[in-house]
Amino acid sequence: MAGAAFAILGRGWHSTAVLAKGGRVFKFPRDAAAEAALRREAGLLQVIRPRVRMAVPDMVLHEGPPLMSEHALLPGEQLLTAGYQRLGAVARDRLARDMARFHTDLHRIPAGQMVDAGAQPIGAWLKADQVRRVGLPLLSNESRALGADILDRFERLPPDLFGETYGFFDGHGWNMAFDPATERLNGIYDFGDSGIGPVQQEFIYSSLIDPDLTWRIAAAYEDETGRTIDRDRVTTLIGMHRLVEVAESAGDALNLPARVHAAEAFLQGHVQY
Repeated sequence: MAGAAFAILGRGWHSTAVLAKGGRVFKFPRDAAAEAALRREAGLLQVIRPRVRMAVPDMVLHEGPPLMSEHALLPGEQLLTAGYQRLGAVARDRLARDMARFHTDLHRIPAGQMVDAGAQPIGAWLKADQVRRVGLPLLSNESRALGADILDRFERLPPDLFGETYGFFDGHGWNMAFDPATERLNGIYDFGDSGIGPVQQEFIYSSLIDPDLTWRIAAAYEDETGRTIDRDRVTTLIGMHRLVEVAESAGDALNLPARVHAAEAFLQGHVQY
């Protein structure tokens, strides 16, 4: 590709993505752990692509040096809260149906097959006691009481009725290729955080766009699978996830304010289903 124009597409936790003119995306891992994650992602996508109705990256690894991956750009933009809130009911339902089908397709792939392809258990959250000690003091008094209730409810949760599955577990708008002109989702990318985890935890990440989308996805997933999603459980998991992110950002002056705001907004009434 000598002579091609290149631009930084994004800098993630593990890799830097570079866009080449012509729509090719290259990801460069930053360290040995990121290299292992990129290899794992490429292996997982080989199994996933033929099994899902959603467009996902057709990733090829180049050993280099340096090691890098290559795939065609999925056309579209990230879907953030403001963009979602501009959508009408028809577009919201279509998006929810597409996401529900994506989750359904992933959950139907035998977990053992995905483990053989490199899938690992999803990352564990901080313990509730640590979140109480580190995260709750960073919230307002009103939110602190609500957060304490979420932590109590989280500790009382029984095991997930549907057990564990291979899933995406990262279904927020930063991983979506959404076309605002057609109001359609063109694809999903970044499978670095996918893995084996509790089925109903899959539904919490869309709440980072808007909880309204979460409940629409849950309803569409029920239609697809015949399973009944426990809304109270999902609400508790969303709240716990927001609190964990606050606790993890306790020493991070750059990201802490946004995570406190997200947690307090959810705790103080943005829980509607």
